[in-house]
Amino acid sequence: MRPVRHPATGGRVLALPGGKVSSRRSSRPWHLANLRIDALACGLRHRLGAEHQVTPVRYRRRGWNSPGLDALNDADRALRELIERDGRRTTFLVGHSMGARVAAHLAAVHDIAGIVALAPWWPDNDADRIPPSCRLLVLHGTDDRWTDPESSRRQVQSARARGLDATWSGLAGAGHFMLRHPREWHLRAAEFVTETERSRRVRPA
Repeated sequence: MRPVRHPATGGRVLALPGGKVSSRRSSRPWHLANLRIDALACGLRHRLGAEHQVTPVRYRRRGWNSPGLDALNDADRALRELIERDGRRTTFLVGHSMGARVAAHLAAVHDIAGIVALAPWWPDNDADRIPPSCRLLVLHGTDDRWTDPESSRRQVQSARARGLDATWSGLAGAGHFMLRHPREWHLRAAEFVTETERSRRVRPA
């Protein structure tokens, strides 16, 4: 069997911020959700190197806003624009809180190699939307009081039962906002991207 040659170009990583259940207020760069995702994107760029394209997404409004799904629509538009400019890259999604919900919904309609869900907000078993072709890593602080680590753990178990390569990892003593040991959150996400790319590099023809 001949190995399939993949482009040397590194993957694209969309960093998806958290938000609110419902808010039509404009999202601003100084909001904590955006500052948090900027720090994550910076950490990923440092660890993954210049060959990777790391893009923090900016939502126009702060809320998930069902049924309009403003955040999801903004992220989908950003991803489609990046794919149009450079379709060779493998796509990864790293989402915090509501951003992890956005990631799960994007994976249902796009070819996503892997998702890192950080303290995910998945109120409707949103992980069920992630197809078996997409790897999944969930990092959840055991002291999270905003989103439920037990719920995300159960959803990862369900994902594995559906055939996903899915892992749940609890970060002892960490809360929701990644303030404790922030480098560990960033490092684990970067390692996941690197490992997934390595596993995809050579496939049977």
